[in-house]
Amino acid sequence: MKLSIVALGVMLVLGVSVTVSADAEEKLVKIEPASAIPANTHSTAPENMVQENSPAAKPQIPSETGRQVGNSAISPLPSHELAAQEPTPIRIFTEEQETRIGEVIHEYLLVHPDILVEVSQKLEARQHAQQLAAMTQAVLRHQDALLDDKSTPSYGPADAKVVFIEFFDYQCSVCARQAKVIESLMKQNTQVRFVFKEWPIFSQRWEPSLIAAKKGLQIWLQKGADAYLTYHNALYASGHDEGRLTKADITRAAALTGKLKGNNDEMLEVLSRTDILAQNLGLRGTPGIIVMPVTGATADNLTIIPGGAGKEMLQSAIERAAR
Repeated sequence: MKLSIVALGVMLVLGVSVTVSADAEEKLVKIEPASAIPANTHSTAPENMVQENSPAAKPQIPSETGRQVGNSAISPLPSHELAAQEPTPIRIFTEEQETRIGEVIHEYLLVHPDILVEVSQKLEARQHAQQLAAMTQAVLRHQDALLDDKSTPSYGPADAKVVFIEFFDYQCSVCARQAKVIESLMKQNTQVRFVFKEWPIFSQRWEPSLIAAKKGLQIWLQKGADAYLTYHNALYASGHDEGRLTKADITRAAALTGKLKGNNDEMLEVLSRTDILAQNLGLRGTPGIIVMPVTGATADNLTIIPGGAGKEMLQSAIERAAR
């Protein structure tokens, strides 16, 4: 009995509501989960990631209420009818019993604090799974923007069957560690196309973040894939991130690719599109990795990794997409 009471107490601690259906033939306890809490990511993107006037993605709010079944519209029930169908909460315990339950829960959790850790881990895992499921559907909706944007740097065969996409910032320390892993993957998977989504989320904090992204896009458009990859790897090879990247670092890396024409102010439009796409996909920081087949992508053959990952996991994702 004590364990059951403790279980009930943990539900109450986590914000789970307990009600009893008054009109049921047998009085059954209904448990409603607490609202989901977003999972954490490696780097949190600040608001307004590229420009102060970058449009943020906003959810679409339906102009009409009601449900659609077949060809018939079903209007929402009047408020008084909805209220009549709601389960009527009734008191399960007396005040004295509730007081004693609280005492038992308190005593038990002091002796067994690992219960709260276990419950918290399970809740976090469930929320993470829900988040990935939502991101998967978003990726499937935005395949064209992920795969067919010619202004986005890429390296690998044009007719590749698998594409590896990374959203990154040159100032991100996790991205810097990831760069070495991706460089190794590229040598091992020459049949895969690697797409680099410049996403300077630290641009408001550190100006070189934006300068480096704009320069990279300019090199891609004027010099092509080989020159871009040379610049990309040279910046990460500098070992400067988390605010230590300098304009001199960017100039030296760009000089390896040859002389460039004009300025790169028009690259802000490309960066703005990438920013909006990342938000629409549900990415909250860098790196954000997506591995998927070019055609026939489904929830079963694409992989989303909101954060860093080891070479073995990424290679497995490539093989999954290839199948």
